[in-house]
Amino acid sequence: MTNPQFPQQPWPTQPPVHPHPQPPKKRRVWPWVLGGFFLCILVLFGGCTLLIGSAANEVAKQEEKRSIAEPLGTEVRDGKFAFQVTRVDPPVAKVGTNEYLEKQAQGEYVLVYVDVTNTGDQAQTYFGENQKLVDDQGREYSHDTAASINVNEDLIAEINPGNRISAVLVFDLPVGTAPAAVEFHDSAFSGGVRVSIK
Repeated sequence: MTNPQFPQQPWPTQPPVHPHPQPPKKRRVWPWVLGGFFLCILVLFGGCTLLIGSAANEVAKQEEKRSIAEPLGTEVRDGKFAFQVTRVDPPVAKVGTNEYLEKQAQGEYVLVYVDVTNTGDQAQTYFGENQKLVDDQGREYSHDTAASINVNEDLIAEINPGNRISAVLVFDLPVGTAPAAVEFHDSAFSGGVRVSIK
């Protein structure tokens, strides 16, 4: 049909009306995200449980190893050091003869004489501070560094491979305590090994 005002021009035609297109269906993402999150948590929890279980087993093995004390006089090894107890003195109330350096025990001092040999292939430093005494009830006692000045030339000794030093360990125990073993360590973080001093 033509437009009477403009015969040459046809009537404008209306574009065909199409129904509104349906928007694409949204896929629900949150169940996948939530599922992935819980899966990660499960994997992390399982890995942590496995790691903690493994560490607990290792600690238990170390404890079992340490709880077995070798007989007095036996040479034992921890890391790069070999230790041999040569003597244990009866308890004393104080150590030292120099009035400025002598030390009075809180309880009584037990002195343990030990030879330390470097079994490694390089120099290593020995610290008396790393050694412990265990009584017959399983209680652990630290080394008394201040008191040991009176009975040792050196508190810390660097030992070359194959060399040996003799040292005296000093432990301050409550009066009447029964010493059971000394726990030797080549470093502060080593597993340790025990020797009976009963």
